[in-house]
Amino acid sequence: MSEWVTEAANGYGQTIEITRKIYEKQSKYQKIEIFDTVKLGRMLMLDGIIQFTDSDEFAYQEMMAHLPYYAHGNPERILVIGGGDGGVLRELAKHPEPQVLDLCDIDEEVIKAAKTYLPEMACGFDDPRVNIHIADGSAFIKEKEGYYDLVIVDSTDPGGPGAPLFGAEFYASLKKALRPGGVVGTQAESPWLLPEVVKNLIDAARSNFRYVDYAAISVPTYPTGMIGCCTASDTKNVAVPAAEPDDDIARKLRYYNRRVHEAAFAKPQFVAGMLGFES
Repeated sequence: MSEWVTEAANGYGQTIEITRKIYEKQSKYQKIEIFDTVKLGRMLMLDGIIQFTDSDEFAYQEMMAHLPYYAHGNPERILVIGGGDGGVLRELAKHPEPQVLDLCDIDEEVIKAAKTYLPEMACGFDDPRVNIHIADGSAFIKEKEGYYDLVIVDSTDPGGPGAPLFGAEFYASLKKALRPGGVVGTQAESPWLLPEVVKNLIDAARSNFRYVDYAAISVPTYPTGMIGCCTASDTKNVAVPAAEPDDDIARKLRYYNRRVHEAAFAKPQFVAGMLGFES
């Protein structure tokens, strides 16, 4: 008989057929589970919420990494908050220009599990420029004033250990951590599923940054099939890329390109109205 795993949260659910569970651990912060699925490859869940499947993880990882990267154009010092599976680092490591690739995650057990069971994601940790910091990202960022060109927040949902990463105080800390011309990109949820969270997050970013926008990413195995990236800067119109992939990097990408960058910021009427953007 088939065995199925269901993600059920926020009044919404989806069910994935699996072949086996290959890992489970309750860390200090969350329940970590890794499955092999029938059609979607390997799947990571944290506290019962799907974080990625092999089938479509490239969409999320590429957009979370390259959209804010190219909005900046040429960041030298980069910080990833969260992202313990290594996927965003994997994408950033495709760029030879950055000198510093820091990752700060509160849960070391996620990193350990990824290195053992998720090699295609965790290869991001192999780059010699990567420095791993096991800490609360909202506290870590306060110690790095004026240091980074780009900060990417690859957080879990606001109900878990990622809760401190969704408020105005955190966005104020992000702004202080940036060098002149800096950019941030943050996981920004789905307006279909968590409209109030999305609105509050955008408001938090606007209270600190001049240019703030919301980009949609199509990820079929996330609830409602999409998720967002809030991108913000004091000096750059983040919806217009300041640079684009060269031929070498473009051959390694499956989702991101300049046209997708620009199109991702186009909003349906209800999203534009909800978030206060011109339609």
